[in-house]
Amino acid sequence: MADVDLRKLRYFVAVAERLHFGRAAQALHIAQPVLSRQIKALEDELKAQLFVRDKRATELTPAGRQLLADAGPLLASADALRRRVARAARGPASFTIGFMPGLIVTAAVRALAALHPQLTVNVLRTSWDDQTDVLHDGRADVSYVRLPADQSGLQVRALLAEPRVAVLPAGHRLAGKDTIAIADLAGEHLLQDPGAVPEWRDIATDMRTRRRRSVPVFRTVEEKLEHVAAGHGIVVLPLSTAVFCTRPDVTYSHVSDIPPNQVCLAWTPPGTVGSSRTTPPSPQTTCP
Repeated sequence: MADVDLRKLRYFVAVAERLHFGRAAQALHIAQPVLSRQIKALEDELKAQLFVRDKRATELTPAGRQLLADAGPLLASADALRRRVARAARGPASFTIGFMPGLIVTAAVRALAALHPQLTVNVLRTSWDDQTDVLHDGRADVSYVRLPADQSGLQVRALLAEPRVAVLPAGHRLAGKDTIAIADLAGEHLLQDPGAVPEWRDIATDMRTRRRRSVPVFRTVEEKLEHVAAGHGIVVLPLSTAVFCTRPDVTYSHVSDIPPNQVCLAWTPPGTVGSSRTTPPSPQTTCP
């Protein structure tokens, strides 16, 4: 079997994630016929059909589902390789610290720079979507992550726990209350994955009636807060995130009866894919 072409594999993933050749071609900035030819060439190379297409839908075959499961780690490894080579070519050592919104890592950055003056210390803001991806693909050496997170292939050290708050539009019936219970939010529309707040999911009117409106994919906290301010619903955030993103048209109240958010420091073990060095600096990192 010929070696797998990573470019074709990236094209395959774009189609597999969208199940639509036209949208995938648009995202890749190539013509749809070109994309179709590349996918056909990949199928020929692998001697397996990856998609079933008709006029109404595009679906993955069992072979396609398997390839999609395996493609992510393979592409991440290739990205990490490129980043490590580029880092080595730059010469002076560098170290990147990832952090989630609301977490302040200045003390850790200063401590690391003081202990290792030869390092160029960088920071990288992450999100729920990529807070561990940045470790696997080599963009960050360590990352301050919020649980729950996929800890596969990572070493994790607990740092702190912080309360979670309900973020509400100004003028909301609960605005101004310092503390509320999760039951007070049963009739609200949650603008995030219900799995992130299972205590709300278990009692929510939205979930029982099966008429829950779909929630757009928000990439940033700022996008969520825009929708909260517009009255489209509420979100539940860690306290530090809500405080960091304070704005006059939203307010927040502590939710007394849900678990706090756990913050951890995560990194890839030395020598594994995504790890940028064999003996990374290890200062006594303080909680942000």
